[in-house]
Amino acid sequence: MNYTRRTKDELARRVAQDIHDGAYVNLGIGQPTLVANHLPPGIEVVLHSENGILGMGPAPAAGEEDYDLINAGKQPVTLLPGGVYFHHADSFAMMRGGHLDICVLGAFQVSATGDLANWSTGEAGAIPAVGGAMDLAIGAKQTWVMMDLLTKKGESKVVAQCSYPLTGIGCVKRIYSDLATLACTPEGLQLIDLVDGLTHAELERLVGLPIEG
Repeated sequence: MNYTRRTKDELARRVAQDIHDGAYVNLGIGQPTLVANHLPPGIEVVLHSENGILGMGPAPAAGEEDYDLINAGKQPVTLLPGGVYFHHADSFAMMRGGHLDICVLGAFQVSATGDLANWSTGEAGAIPAVGGAMDLAIGAKQTWVMMDLLTKKGESKVVAQCSYPLTGIGCVKRIYSDLATLACTPEGLQLIDLVDGLTHAELERLVGLPIEG
């Protein structure tokens, strides 16, 4: 098939365009942090980091990093006017209390019905990375996943049932990938969009599951 995968920045831009004005959003470690650089102009989005920041801006310019101002992934960030710092416990109270509209997380696997596995592959010697993902996945009003659709071996990360340890059950509403955007529902996957040149039938073949739409 003749299709082009979304780059990481193109994928971040695709996620950003679905974030509504006035949303309180947590961006997970890894690819999701790029979303901060692609928020559409003219809307106000308040970015939260579980280490205790509300009102993060885009990444700083080279040479202007302040390593006392970092996100949960220890990357330097900026703070917008009105941004605040607070205790870690207060940050988790925001997450657990349903105060975030959207969280964007990475994942190892997502099931067709929205189960999330993103903290461990379960392999011997693998370093688990629980972080705040369990609190975010259940506490946010919407949980979105941003990831490559396929592993380096060409296997789908979207599966009928997760084989890795679960982070949350039925929590993922949307999957944003380098090849397609999908919705997870109790009835299975629904197609939102796919990259140019990729057909619906080919996408189903890559994923190995039926996709409505």
